[in-house]
Formats: sequence, C-alpha cells, structure tokens
Amino acid sequence: MSQVNADKIAPSTGTTLTLGDAGDTITTAGTASGFGGITDASQWRLTTSFTSDAEPIASNLEQADAPVGFGVLGSSMTESSGIFTFPSTGYWYITFQHNFHGAANVYEQLTQCKIMTTTNNSTYAVTGDGVQSSGQSNPNLVRGSASTSYIFDVTDTANCKVRFDILVLVASTTTLGSTDYLRTGMTFIKLADT
Repeated sequence: MSQVNADKIAPSTGTTLTLGDAGDTITTAGTASGFGGITDASQWRLTTSFTSDAEPIASNLEQADAPVGFGVLGSSMTESSGIFTFPSTGYWYITFQHNFHGAANVYEQLTQCKIMTTTNNSTYAVTGDGVQSSGQSNPNLVRGSASTSYIFDVTDTANCKVRFDILVLVASTTTLGSTDYLRTGMTFIKLADT
C-alpha cells in the first residue's frame, strides 16, 4: 500500500475526479466533508391544543426539546407568527402531522392539514394536503390523524418560506398539542444542496 500526501487533488478543468473503481471501498481516518448526506434535521411541535381553523398555526410552536433522546442535526429552522424560514438553501423534505379529537355529539368529522409554501415571501400555494374523515358511531370517541409531506427546493432563504394550515368541518374539533411529545408537528430534513 502506498501513501500520497497532498493539500489538494483536483481534476483537469472541465473533467470529473474519480476516486477508485466500481466495487472499491473508500475509507477515511479523519473527518470528510463535502460528500453530501443529511446535514440539517429538526422537529417542531404544537405545544397547546386549540379548536377551529388555523391559517396558519401562528402560535404555541416550539422546536422539540424533550423527551429523552431528542435530536437536532445542524442548523435549525426559525419561526415567526407561524411562518418558517430555512437556515440554508437546498432540497428540504417537510412532513406535517395533525392529531385531533372530534367535536362532541357530532357524527361526521373532517379535518384537513396543509403544507403551504411560497417562493416570493408573499403568495402561498398548497403543496401538501392530508385529510381525515370519520363517521364514528360514538362521535365522542373520534380521534384521528392526518399527515402530508413535500420536497421543497429552497433556492432563496429570504423568499422561500413554509407555513402549516388546519381546516376543520366542525369548529369545536380540537387540534391536539403537547409540550412533552409530538402530537401535531412538523419535521424538516435537508436532503441535499440545491
């Protein structure tokens, strides 16, 4: 086995640098960077339950900080009045989970959770939509969840934003929140650079 010591290895202009051949394993004894992989991931949650619609959920949101074993990878999202800003450009995988408790004494229940994105910090479009309906014989026992996801190409952190909306058929339907664990919440994972 031979060793090459160099500060930089670069291909000829306009060509590709190839390390090894198919079937080879490339290992490093130190820290390697710039090879892709997930660099940022975090979860946010609704801390307090509420009833009726929210367009968007604009308060009682926090980044997960419990229970044991919670994790945040890299840079975190920031949030103001329900509008989330990304820490960097790239392809971001977004999920939205909505847990609810049905309205009392109402047979038909329907909830809708939406991921809403903008690329101009102004006009929002539905980019993910989850719906849950129920015709439970005992409406007081209706509990359910809806979820949706979206891959968002964030090309400009000043203009590419995301928010999360809840629509319910019956105004007394309760969207469930908790400060202890995720009941209604959002997950953000940066998949790659844009």
